[in-house]
Amino acid sequence: MAKAVMIQGAGSNVGKSLLVAGIARACRMRGLRVAPFKPQNMSNNAAVTADGGEIGRAQALQARAAGLEPLVDMNPVLLKPETETGAQVVVQGRRVASVRARDYAGLKPQLMAPVLESFGRLAAGRDLVIVEGAGSPAEVNLRAGDIANMGFARAAGVPVALVGDIDRGGVIAQIVGTHAVLEAGDRAMIRAFAINKFRGDPRLFDDGFRMIAERTGWAGLGVVPWFEEAWRLPAEDILDIAGRGTTGTVKVAVPQLRRIANFDDLDPLAATPGVGVEIVPPGRALPGDADVVLIPGSKATISDLSHFRAQGWDVDLLAHRRRGGRVLGLCGGYQMLGRRIEDPDGIEGPPGGVDGLGLLDVVTVMGREKRLARVEGTHPASGAAVRGYEIHMGRTEGPHRDRPWLVVDGRPEGAESADGRVRGTYLHGLFAADAFRAAWLSELGGAGVPFDWEGEVEATLDRLAAHLERHLDLDALLATAAEV
Repeated sequence: MAKAVMIQGAGSNVGKSLLVAGIARACRMRGLRVAPFKPQNMSNNAAVTADGGEIGRAQALQARAAGLEPLVDMNPVLLKPETETGAQVVVQGRRVASVRARDYAGLKPQLMAPVLESFGRLAAGRDLVIVEGAGSPAEVNLRAGDIANMGFARAAGVPVALVGDIDRGGVIAQIVGTHAVLEAGDRAMIRAFAINKFRGDPRLFDDGFRMIAERTGWAGLGVVPWFEEAWRLPAEDILDIAGRGTTGTVKVAVPQLRRIANFDDLDPLAATPGVGVEIVPPGRALPGDADVVLIPGSKATISDLSHFRAQGWDVDLLAHRRRGGRVLGLCGGYQMLGRRIEDPDGIEGPPGGVDGLGLLDVVTVMGREKRLARVEGTHPASGAAVRGYEIHMGRTEGPHRDRPWLVVDGRPEGAESADGRVRGTYLHGLFAADAFRAAWLSELGGAGVPFDWEGEVEATLDRLAAHLERHLDLDALLATAAEV
C-alpha cells in the first residue's frame, strides 16, 4: 500500500514546488516508486499530459523528477486566470467552466470527489505520493470547502510537513502563527516543519529553530539553504525568468502580457550561453537593440492585445520591424500578429472581433473546442527535429499559412512573412530541442554554442536532490508518511 506525505507552506512562494521536485528525485534515487500530486493549482503555465489533458507545469517538472510522464491525475484541479476576477476551471485535464472568483467557493464541494479519485488512482502501484499544498493553510478564511490544503489532508488522511520561507523574514511568526490560527483538527495533521531559503550559515538559526519546535510541538526537519541553481530549472513565475539577466550576443525581448501563458518556451533560451532574454514590463518601451521580439502565449488573447497596444508596444514593434528586426509569435502571440481575430461566440468576451497587429496575413477565428496535443515534427530549413505541445482555442488561416516554416505530425504548421522575418506558430516547447534552438539563434547572429538543455535540467534535479539529502532530514519526513 502506498504512503503519502503533504508539503504545505506557511505562506505563498515558500518554495514548495521546488522542494517537492527535489524530494521526488531524492526518493527516486533511493529506489522508491514516487509520484507528485497537487490537488489544486492556479497557473496559466500549463503542460499537456501523456493522457491528453493539462496540468500545472510545476507538476510536470515534479513528474520528471520522479521519472514519470505527466498525467492529469497529478493535478486534478487547475485554475487558469482569465480576468482579474475570473478563471477557467480545468478538472482532470479538461475545461469544465469559467467562473468568477466569488462563485468558485460554491463549486469547490463538487471538486473533492474528482480530487480524491485522482489521488487514489495515482497512489495505486506507488510506494510514495508527495502532495503539494497551495498557498497556505493559515488562510483560514478560505477553509470552508477547501480542497487544496487541510481539507484535502483530512479527507485523504495525509500527514503534513509545514515549510516556512526565511528569506522574507519573520519565519518564526509564519510557522508559530500558523499553529495559532489553525483549529485543533487541522493543527493535528501537521507533524513536522522545515525552514527553506536560508542564506548564510544555517547554524545562526539554531535558537529560532528550537523556539519553533518548543512553541508548536512539531518535529524540526532542518534548515535548507538557498539552492543557487534553481534558475537552471523551468520557471514557475515569469518574474523568475526576468531575474536571470539580459546580456548576451543575441537579445530576445519579451513583452510581459497581463495573461501570459505557457512561457516555458523562454526557459531554454534564458539558460543558453550567449542569449539574453529581457522581460519587458508594462510601462516600458520594447528595447530598440533587440534582435527579436518574441510575443508569448496568452490566456486572454484579445484582452492582452488591447493591453499590448495600451503600452505603445504596437508602435515599438513596427519600428523594430522597420529596422530589420525579427518577430516571433507563439500561440496567442501568433494570433495577435495576424490581420484580425474573430470571436463570434464570445469566448473571450462580447461576441465580435478586433484588428490584429497586421504583420502576418492570417485571420484567427476563436472556437469553443480547445486543442490539447503533444506533437513532433521538423524544421525543414535546418533539418532539426522539434517536439512540443499545442494548447489553444481558435483556428488560424490565411495566405501566410501557405508559407509554413515547420512540419508537425506530417502537416504544415505556422506562418511566415514574405521576407521570413516575421513568424508565428501554435507549437510550444520548440526551444527545448537543442539543434533547432542553435539553428534559430544562428539566424539571429548567435554563435550556436552547443548546449544540452534537457541534460542540464536532469543534472540540476540530481544536484537539488543531493542538496536536500544534506540539509533536510528525509528519513524523518518519510517516517511521517501514512498509508493511504
